[in-house]
Amino acid sequence: MDKSLYPTEAELLKSFDDDHNQIEGTSSPTPLMDTPFLMDITESGGVSDEAHNTTIPFPPMDSSFLTDIPFPEFGGVNDETQNATAYVPRMNTPLLMDIPFSESGSVSDETHNTATPLPVMVMPVQTITPFNDSNKDFLPSDAGPSIGVIKKGRGRPKGSKNVKGSRKKQKTYAANSRVVISNPNFNSGIMEAEKKNGNQEVVDLVLMRFESLRRRLCQLNCGKSVLTTALTNCRNLGVRTNTRKRIGPVPGVEVGDIFYFWGEMCLVGLHMQMVAGIDYLTVKDGATEGPIATSVVTSGHYSDETEEIESLVYTGHGGTDKNGQAVDQKLVRGNLALEASKNKGNEVRVIRGEEDPNDKKKKIYIYDGLYIVSDYWTAIGKSGFEEYKFKLVRKPGQPFGYMNWKSAERWRKCSSDNSRKGLILADISQGREASSPVPLVNEIDENNKETPGDFSYGNSQLFMSRTLDLHHRSIGCSDCYGRPCSIHEDPKCYCIMKNGGESPYLDQILVYRKPMVYECGDSCACLLECKLRITQNYLKIRVEVFKTEKCGWGLRSLEPIRAGTFICEFTGMRKIIEEVEEDDEYVFDTSRFFNPFRWNCEPELVGEDCWEQVSEVYNIKSRLLISARRNGNVSRFMNHSCSPNVMWQPIESEENREPCIRIAFFAMRHIPPLTELRYDYGMSQEVEEEDGTKVSKGSKICLCDSEKCRGSFS
Repeated sequence: MDKSLYPTEAELLKSFDDDHNQIEGTSSPTPLMDTPFLMDITESGGVSDEAHNTTIPFPPMDSSFLTDIPFPEFGGVNDETQNATAYVPRMNTPLLMDIPFSESGSVSDETHNTATPLPVMVMPVQTITPFNDSNKDFLPSDAGPSIGVIKKGRGRPKGSKNVKGSRKKQKTYAANSRVVISNPNFNSGIMEAEKKNGNQEVVDLVLMRFESLRRRLCQLNCGKSVLTTALTNCRNLGVRTNTRKRIGPVPGVEVGDIFYFWGEMCLVGLHMQMVAGIDYLTVKDGATEGPIATSVVTSGHYSDETEEIESLVYTGHGGTDKNGQAVDQKLVRGNLALEASKNKGNEVRVIRGEEDPNDKKKKIYIYDGLYIVSDYWTAIGKSGFEEYKFKLVRKPGQPFGYMNWKSAERWRKCSSDNSRKGLILADISQGREASSPVPLVNEIDENNKETPGDFSYGNSQLFMSRTLDLHHRSIGCSDCYGRPCSIHEDPKCYCIMKNGGESPYLDQILVYRKPMVYECGDSCACLLECKLRITQNYLKIRVEVFKTEKCGWGLRSLEPIRAGTFICEFTGMRKIIEEVEEDDEYVFDTSRFFNPFRWNCEPELVGEDCWEQVSEVYNIKSRLLISARRNGNVSRFMNHSCSPNVMWQPIESEENREPCIRIAFFAMRHIPPLTELRYDYGMSQEVEEEDGTKVSKGSKICLCDSEKCRGSFS
């Protein structure tokens, strides 16, 4: 094998303290490297983006000498990242790494100079226990994790302005920072090969764990450092993938995928730069050497012309000096990389930043596929100084990305029956969904005006028969009269205490899957707009019923859906098994076998003890059967998938002073507009194979076409 493919160690850089004084006898943790990649490509060293005047820090590594430095915002995306802190070690030993740098100059988390344990996949948890006589009582596992303060270590002493090589007093970490420097016992479940080159399953896992960590940190009131801490902990503990930078597509990232935070793109290798909008590699091609662009992000900092679907005029970076004064942009770093990409004709990934329709102050990033830089020029910008303009043209034959976003945006504003292709009904709910109408669309056959079978639209549960619990004592929260329940205003609120002393929701997002989520009911004195009544307020998002190619009618959203967002309740007729018709295909049955998966935050990711993990085993006293055959809402149109993007959660609240369990659907991950919403129907039977293993099987053939398709369902 050609040994030139391996990284070679070079001369160590000199080490300096925080005041730029050289420290004698101490080497920098960043050796000069020469690592070939593709066309003898190595990544360029850390840079400071002129547009932000921000120096990108190295991620923390396991070391006993630590200090804190300002961590930059994620491209100015979210104010939560201001005044955040990251931690940088000083090391006395050289590092030998495989592609150790990102464009921000960051060091790969894969190398900590510690022994790497053998990769062992994280054991999944069971999502539901089918009802039987041995588990009919409630489990004491619905309490949330402790929110007690954890202790942190001390930082690396800083240098002094007066004495060369002197040390200042050590600085302790903030008690509520929740930054995890290292955890030798933590196993990310991601193999070393998958960290360099991922796949869709690993990408979904990384994004799901980052989002669960972010939700938990918000619940712990970590303030503005939430995003920085979540990103830092994921990088430190190896929850990342596609660390090997590349030109072209990124394994596991699909065209049209959306990202709510800049850091999410970094963790999955779509765009490595922490702040700058242009990411690039340094290419060694014969005697010439220079940067070449890999991806660009439009985020509104410049006057980018982004309205065109198949092309983009991108404004280069820079144009601001150290004092914040406007100057001419220069053909250096990212600008030089785009100019080189125009000459070489290589593919450049384009991510478009768009305003979040549900939060005008924030952005959502849409991966729009591969583009080619076709031209560039200079022009006078709004500041009166020269700017570089780069025209990028989208390669044909790719799935829709930004086009779907703009189409959904247009259809959300559509009010005319004749302005939508294939529109059959403007509102299948007939006004019963107060938030918005639910269109019925057939784009496959525009001439076919057939509507779904005979059913009545209803957004609440009905009962054929109901057994009253004579021992139930109706108790609701009484101290919240005339206001929403709040753990800050009334930590002893009865409904909050039932949820383990923590609210199950944060900013209308589900924080944890739990054995049971308890919401306020008609015995409570709080407002109907209470934060503990999220699933009782019907549809919150714009959806439509549409004709699919193979699975009849389906349901999709007209707007982006954030992970943990409530979508709808499964409504219909509550029945017992004797009342269910044999050919009823619209039955939700909690006794089925469901594929296990982990959705909650792992305590180790936030520095908590592993025993504080919230149980994800649903605890339902008796079998729950709901039929939407003759009465139901939009949930009856959701199809099955073995790789779902929607999950269900049991909710208990009081109705007519009686406890009532309902089934609520939440987004399992971020869902782009016009993506079909699907959940796992489960399996009706469990069969033992010849080797003794038990396999769940269903009675219907599955057509979900996912890589993890089980072949049957229900």
